[in-house]
Amino acid sequence: MTLSLISLLSQDVTALWLLLKTSADEIMHQDIVPLCAADIQEQLKKRFAYLSGGRGQDGSPVITFPDYPAFSEIPDKEFQNVMTYLTSIPSLQDAGIGFILVIDRRQDKWTSVKASVLRIAASFPANLQLVLVLRPTGFFQRTLSDIAFKFNRDDFKMKVPVMMLGSVPELHGYIDKSQLTEDLGGTLDYCHSKWLCHRTAIESFALMVKQTAQMLQTFGTELAETELPNDVQSTSLVLSVHTEKKAKAKDDLQLALKEGNSILESLREPLAESTSHSVNQDQLDNQATVQRLLAQLNETEAAFDEFWAKHQQKLEQCLQLRHFEQGFREVKTTLDSMSQKIAAFTDVGNSLAHVQHLLKDLTSFEEKSSVAVDRARALSLEGQQLIENKHYAVDSIHPKCEELQHLCDHFASEITRRRALLSKSLELHSLLEMSMKWCDEGIFLLASQPVDKCQSQDGAEAALQEIEKFLETGAENKIQELNKIYKEYECILNQDLLEHVQKVFQKQESTEEMFHRRQASLKKLAAKQTRPVQPVAPRPEALTKSPSPSPGSWRSSENSSSEGSVPRRGPYRRAKSEMSETRQGRSSSTGDEEENLAILRRHVMNELLDTERAYVEELLCVLEGYAAEMDNPLMAHLISTGLQNKKSILFGNMEEIYHFHNRIFLRELESCIDCPELVGRCFLERMEEFQIYEKYCQNKPRSESLWRQCSDCPFFQECQKKLDHKLSLDSYLLKPVQRITKYQLLLKEMLKYSKNCEGAEDLQEALSSILGILKAVNDSMHLIAITGYDGNLSDLGKLLMQGSFSVWTDHKKGHTKVKELARFKPMQRHLFLHEKAVLFCKKREENGEGYEKAPSYSYKQSLNMTAVGITENVKGDAKKFEIWYNAREEVYIIQAPTPEIKAAWVNEIRKVLTSQLQACREASQHRALEQSHSLPLPAQSSTSPTKGSTRNVKKLEDRKTDPLSLEGYVSSSLPKPPEKGKGWSKTSHSLEAPEEDGGWSSAEELINSSDAEEDGGVGSKKLAPGKYTVVMGDEKEGPDTLAMRSGDMVEVVEEGAEGLWYVRDLTSSKEGWVPASSLSTLLGKSSSAQCLSSSDSSPGSAVLSNSSSCSEGCPTPFSELQG
Repeated sequence: MTLSLISLLSQDVTALWLLLKTSADEIMHQDIVPLCAADIQEQLKKRFAYLSGGRGQDGSPVITFPDYPAFSEIPDKEFQNVMTYLTSIPSLQDAGIGFILVIDRRQDKWTSVKASVLRIAASFPANLQLVLVLRPTGFFQRTLSDIAFKFNRDDFKMKVPVMMLGSVPELHGYIDKSQLTEDLGGTLDYCHSKWLCHRTAIESFALMVKQTAQMLQTFGTELAETELPNDVQSTSLVLSVHTEKKAKAKDDLQLALKEGNSILESLREPLAESTSHSVNQDQLDNQATVQRLLAQLNETEAAFDEFWAKHQQKLEQCLQLRHFEQGFREVKTTLDSMSQKIAAFTDVGNSLAHVQHLLKDLTSFEEKSSVAVDRARALSLEGQQLIENKHYAVDSIHPKCEELQHLCDHFASEITRRRALLSKSLELHSLLEMSMKWCDEGIFLLASQPVDKCQSQDGAEAALQEIEKFLETGAENKIQELNKIYKEYECILNQDLLEHVQKVFQKQESTEEMFHRRQASLKKLAAKQTRPVQPVAPRPEALTKSPSPSPGSWRSSENSSSEGSVPRRGPYRRAKSEMSETRQGRSSSTGDEEENLAILRRHVMNELLDTERAYVEELLCVLEGYAAEMDNPLMAHLISTGLQNKKSILFGNMEEIYHFHNRIFLRELESCIDCPELVGRCFLERMEEFQIYEKYCQNKPRSESLWRQCSDCPFFQECQKKLDHKLSLDSYLLKPVQRITKYQLLLKEMLKYSKNCEGAEDLQEALSSILGILKAVNDSMHLIAITGYDGNLSDLGKLLMQGSFSVWTDHKKGHTKVKELARFKPMQRHLFLHEKAVLFCKKREENGEGYEKAPSYSYKQSLNMTAVGITENVKGDAKKFEIWYNAREEVYIIQAPTPEIKAAWVNEIRKVLTSQLQACREASQHRALEQSHSLPLPAQSSTSPTKGSTRNVKKLEDRKTDPLSLEGYVSSSLPKPPEKGKGWSKTSHSLEAPEEDGGWSSAEELINSSDAEEDGGVGSKKLAPGKYTVVMGDEKEGPDTLAMRSGDMVEVVEEGAEGLWYVRDLTSSKEGWVPASSLSTLLGKSSSAQCLSSSDSSPGSAVLSNSSSCSEGCPTPFSELQG
């Protein structure tokens, strides 16, 4: 049908074009003379011949040759042109009759008359009917002409007669006076200039009509031959170009019509001025010519307008069709894409929250898709309207309208089907949630029933009633028939959901079984109370055997009384407290206790899984609802300039965290649901993956700063509105930080109820590892805030500890006043302890809020750990200790916030120094062994010198294989003696004791420790005269006790009891008692004399027996760390 309509339209347009072409041809081939008045205007102006418009008796046109003295001088070409033009003016009918020539030579000579007649006769281009000659009026010339004409008649032989007239009245006998001009005695009104003007205008109008006809013919041909374009843009362009050309053609037509009407009015002007004015035939012919041209022009215009209307309709319908087709393609693509998405949208959810989230997504998807569906329906209506308007392409439009309607109906049905499936899934998950909640409440009920109260009949019956009442609620909350569930929800049961239903049903059955067992036990207890009880006297020996609680009861008591557990939610805290109370008074078998512990473990595991699922859902919601929308072109206009291309800063590596939890960790946790105590293995196996949280936390300050700058952006408000979130995005960006800290709380809780289980060790290790990750994350947050350090912090080794302290300096170098001021005015410094150096930084002001308050640290100086020593106790403050550098050239007194923090730092520094010393000893093992044989050791009181030396060498070798044998390096604190001369009490060398006051350095050698010291006590040292070096300092504690500092040199005066020597300080000349164990080997007796970080050694070297051994066995110092 479409092709037939197109064919009919083409036929109509073609017919109209042919009509237009015919009209134009008629115009082009009519009223067009060989010559135009404009071309020979100058010759016509000479007026040597003119066409007055007069007619003979038979209608022959009259051409008048007036008296023109210079007639003979007119060139032949001009004469010929004028004759040709004048003979072409009358109609073909009038010209066919023949022309009458009136030659006026009354004022001329005969010779001239003869020449004129001969010239006219020779070159007249048309038919002649009669030649009338007015001969000269003079007597002589008239007589001469009569005679000459008679004798020369043969010279005038022409096809028509030549009449010699002697007067004008004779002329009137041939031609009526009304057909002659006034100069020939007639009454015909003739003005040659007006005639010439009219002829020029008529011919110009005729030419204009011809040109207009040619233009319309060309334009019509172009329109008829135009092929319809296949796209909207080309069709619009063609329509625009053709409309513009049509407007120009109409303008030309109007101009021609205006010109023609103006000429016609000019021709009619004499008659309008005077009704008595007579109009000659030529004037009538002129008017008729102009009227005919105007009529043809009007017909041409009408034909053109009709043709254009058809052509324009064709183009406009073509444009409508192209718009419809383009819209159809776009809508179909969108609907196909939406159909593919809804077809791929097969997830039915794995939890109630997930299904609710999917329903929200479906609703949101439907709302977004409604725009495309509405457009498709509107386009279908538009196509129907085109069909009603008899569009030529009905056969093409109608199928597309039906296809659009089908696509919309199919999409709507898919949405309805999808919503029905999700509603079914929501119904099933609600049922499963109710069942799980019923099971959890039942388990909690069983766990919360006090066993001791159930020993009585009333208590047992009350517990039975409570259980029976709870079981009655199962009718509404339980899954009744599993097969019925399978049948009713068959359409949504995939493998995962089927397993979930089975697990819930198994849990329900297990819960019911637990209730039945508890019912049976309570019924037995209630039945036992009904038996008569006979009093029996106790046996004497039974009075002496009081029952003691079982080990499990003691363990339960200890667990219940332990403090420091993290706050939990109400039901868990209640269950824990009631279980503790129950265990303290329970003397029944451990079976019930283990069952209750298992119940509590399941509670913790359920919370871990529930919170993990919720956490994964929240991450997905943020990634889809915010992060993905930042790349959505439809949302681009809502994103502010400061937020563009900042997605990685705002969200960090949240997507990496989501994939880890969703694909790996959540599934592994779900595999432990039946054995909660084994969940520690999940954490241990994925401990490396948990390092991704360090990257997220390090980016958090930048994310928080960006959020504070752009929190008012309409983009976030629109996303929050779509997600229906009550909290803004920043609350969800904090979720990963909150989650990583939540794990250690759940692990602690699980560990409490898994002390004797198989996975207890894994749980403890997992807890330690998670705490280590938290510490590493916290430390790294501080470490990235250090500014001003020129080197690479990673070169300093692992960051072990960091914290803020008050620091005093006491250096040997420097002005005394500066030293005194520094001693009394502490500096606030933040210390970073690395494996290879300790950094001193100044904490700068904290500005902003939230993560914006994270401090920054300005680097001040650093100490190489290879040249560092410590004094663990400073008298007067249990929170102080010393860090000294380069044999006490630089001393830093550090005050910790609490004694516990001080102890932790001292222990950590001790471990670093120990590890450095062990590395140094292993590098110089052979050299150290050789030197140990040549060292002059003090003789033991109970052994020979050789035996003592051998024992020392043996101990040295033992220490080299055991890096934790530190007794020779730790100088014991010297307790205050009760009285002078009564000796020193033995002290412990425990590495964890914060009371130790020893000078520590990795550069010390172990020659100074005795066997007794190695065993944990202070043994006696044999007096050897000479000078000694103090290996540990201590503040003065007694009147006779000499105050010493590590590195001081003393001279032994005498030996006292209890391992005390009386010595003289070689620097201050003061004397007093000191422990022999605090003195090193003799000075000046050997080239390998001992010293502690002596000034003779290089600042970075580990000082052993001499500087050369240090350079061989210890690492090269970090010169850049000195400051």
